[in-house]
Amino acid sequence: MNVGDITFVILNLAGALAIFLFAMKLMSEGLQKFAGSKMRHLLSKITSKPLSGILTGAAVTAAIQSSTATTVMAVGFAGAGLLTLSGAIAVVMGANIGTTLTAWIIALFGMGGGNDNGIAFSLPMLLATISLFFIFSKKDKMQSLGQAIVGLALLLVGIELLSGVIPALSDNVVHTISTWSHWGFWSVLLFIVVGALLTIILQTSAAMTAVILLMASQGWIEFPIALALVMGQNLGTTLTAQVVAVTTGPTGKRTARAHLVFNMAGVILCLLFFVPICNGIMSVTGITDDLSDPFNKERYPIAITIFHTFFNVVTTIILAFFIPQIVKIVEWMVPDKKADDGEEEFRLTYLEPNLLSTAELNLQSAKSEIEVFSKRVLRMYTFLPGLRTAKREEDFEAIMQRIAKYEDITDRMEQEIARFLTRLGSGDVSQHASERISTMLRIIDNLESIGDAIYQIAMTRKSKREDAVHFDESLNANLSHMSELVQHALDIMDNNLKDYDHVDLDAAYAAEHDINAYRDLLRSQHLDALKLGIYDFAIGNAYSTLYALYEKLGDYVINVSEAIDSSRKRTEE
Repeated sequence: MNVGDITFVILNLAGALAIFLFAMKLMSEGLQKFAGSKMRHLLSKITSKPLSGILTGAAVTAAIQSSTATTVMAVGFAGAGLLTLSGAIAVVMGANIGTTLTAWIIALFGMGGGNDNGIAFSLPMLLATISLFFIFSKKDKMQSLGQAIVGLALLLVGIELLSGVIPALSDNVVHTISTWSHWGFWSVLLFIVVGALLTIILQTSAAMTAVILLMASQGWIEFPIALALVMGQNLGTTLTAQVVAVTTGPTGKRTARAHLVFNMAGVILCLLFFVPICNGIMSVTGITDDLSDPFNKERYPIAITIFHTFFNVVTTIILAFFIPQIVKIVEWMVPDKKADDGEEEFRLTYLEPNLLSTAELNLQSAKSEIEVFSKRVLRMYTFLPGLRTAKREEDFEAIMQRIAKYEDITDRMEQEIARFLTRLGSGDVSQHASERISTMLRIIDNLESIGDAIYQIAMTRKSKREDAVHFDESLNANLSHMSELVQHALDIMDNNLKDYDHVDLDAAYAAEHDINAYRDLLRSQHLDALKLGIYDFAIGNAYSTLYALYEKLGDYVINVSEAIDSSRKRTEE
């Protein structure tokens, strides 16, 4: 082949790969939008039993056709505290099993076209026609299902195009592979590395699966080499979890490390019994090492898919008994870092713009980040009592600096989360996702306002201290009680943020009613005290400002719960 021919083949190969990868993306996105919210709910209900997590991980991956999405959700859920580390590990193990469905789709439907393009493209055309009935539906879910069917049709087209391009590379590739294939066990190890590197480059295990099956169907690779590439693919696919985990906390990082640990352990286990496993599958399927035999070329894809399934199912079953040991290993790999709360810095934990391809699944990351936002606001609120009790000026200033730092953090969190949600909403989202994004934007706006109100209370305390304004025990006791009422409202708000589908709005309204009623009582007592001259104007002004700010803070708190349950209208008293 001359340079022109090679260039032409490479361009055709790139085009066929592009169609295949686009098809996988289209199908996965459609399935994620069709079942995304249910998948998130299912994952959040995982129990501590390994079997529960494994079955759920397998089911979710099979449903949305993306082990990456399942793994990312598991990492995010673990980091958010919605999944235990052992539960997240079980889910990712299950994702390994679920991803074998993709291999079966490719082997059964993508490898049966032969060279008869009329037959090869008839099934994709049929699928594309069926999808029209769903795409033109008025329901978002049906449109998403239609998108997934179109993706499947394009996937089969992409495989057929790849199978038409790959033979043109035979002379060069076969020579190279045959050279590397005669080093015995070292060849197996070499092709495990090759499989891992190619998967990292392609950034999808599905594409690598298609490449392996196509190479086998062309008679390029012997069966043991194909199995080595499959094992390498399993290692390469763990990179995504490692990248995602960079932005998460220790639990998320440990989940990602566990993905690598048990995939490596699975490869090692398989290598220990590689020869009997290889011979056993060859015996069951009736294939041989004769690459020129048409029967072998035809049966290789099925035999490789059987190994792919066997490898993931058996290693998962074995390693499931060692989840506690895997937990200890990854805890050693990612130790807890002792952090000084006073030195806490701004850092988003769960949001990564390119984390997942659909809003349905990215919303869980946003929800987790909003929960962190709420925790920071509650933490900021606990600093206020120290301003009243601080005796030394340096202690007072240290608390003020801490509150100012948190106020800056709340401002930046609101901006970053809002930017993330706005970008999310500008894409192709379902009606449910659009409504949830609007809800989250209202929530973070009010959480930032709570931070501002806390800072205003702190600044009022500072002005009071600078002006040498002193409250007696009764005024301090009144403000302390008001502070406790607001704390109770904040706790209810924080609890409501954990589950948007089960919001205790009655408790939130009751807490706000108590705050308003006590504010009215304090205001009435304050006006009487001013008339009787019990305290001077400076004390009265500082006092009234403080209880009014607490009440204002309570308004922002109830706004959060109302935003979560926007279907209920607040009745003004």
